Amino acid sequence: MKVVIVDDSEAIRKVLRAICEGEGHEIVAEFPDGEGLLDCVRGARPDVVCLDYELPGRNGFELLAEMDHAANQVAVVVITGSDEPELKGHAADLGAAGFIRKPFENAQVIAELNEIAKARAIAARAAARPEAEAVAPAVARSPAKAAETQAEPGAAVVSRTAVVVDDSGSIRLLLKGILEEVGVKVVGMATSGKDGIELVRRLRPAVVCLDVDMPGMSGLEALPHIGAASPQTRVVMVTGNATRQVVAEAVAGGAKGYFLKPVRPAKVEEFMRKLLRL
Repeated sequence: MKVVIVDDSEAIRKVLRAICEGEGHEIVAEFPDGEGLLDCVRGARPDVVCLDYELPGRNGFELLAEMDHAANQVAVVVITGSDEPELKGHAADLGAAGFIRKPFENAQVIAELNEIAKARAIAARAAARPEAEAVAPAVARSPAKAAETQAEPGAAVVSRTAVVVDDSGSIRLLLKGILEEVGVKVVGMATSGKDGIELVRRLRPAVVCLDVDMPGMSGLEALPHIGAASPQTRVVMVTGNATRQVVAEAVAGGAKGYFLKPVRPAKVEEFMRKLLRL
C-alpha cells in the first residue's frame, strides 16, 4: 500500500517508515504538520495516512474530517500520545480506520495495516459488483420503482437480506462487502436515518446495520421508527463510542447488538453468522 506519514517527531516518522517499508509498503510522503497534506492526499492518492493527533497548527482530527470529504478512499490511522479515553471513539466516528497510542510496539502498527489491507480488499470486491455503488435513499426512487418494492403491511422479512444506513460511503461499501461475503444480500443503502426508515419499510430486510452518529436524525432516533416499520427486522448499531448510555438506548430501542468502528471484518462476520444462524 502507499503510505503517508504525518508526525511532528522526526524519530517517530523514522520508526513508522521502517515498519511500513519492512512490511513491503511504499512511503510516498512525510509531513511534520498538516501543511500540504490535503493536497498530497488528492494528488498522490495514498492508501493509508498515519496521522498524529497532536500537531502544530490544526490537529489530526481537523485534518481527518477534511480528508473524509476530500478523498474518502484513504484509510487514516490516528496515532497519539494522549491518554484521553474518548479520543479513540471520536476518531472512529470521524472515519479513522485505525487508532494507536504512543508508545507503540511494531506489532501494533503492523496489525492495523493488515486490518486496513483486508478491509480495502473486501470493499474493492464489493465495488467491482455492478450494484455495489448504488446508494438507494427513498427519495431517489421513482413512484413506479417504489411500487415494485413496496412490502405489504405486516409482511415477513426477506431472508438473508440487509440494509446499510451510514453517512460514510467507505463504511457503507465495507459493510456491504462483508455481509455479502457471508451470504447476506444488501438490498439497499441509505445515508440518513430518515431514508433508512423508508427503505426498511419498503424492503423488509432481515437485518439493518444502523450508524449511531449521523447528521439530522441519528441512528438512535431512527431505531424505534425502523422497529415500527418492520418489527421482524433485526437492527445492529454501528458506532465508535459504545458508552453505557448509547448501549442502554440501543437495547431499549430494540437493537440486537452493535459493531464498533473501526469496523473489523472478522468480528462482523462472526456476529452476523450467529445472529442469522448462517
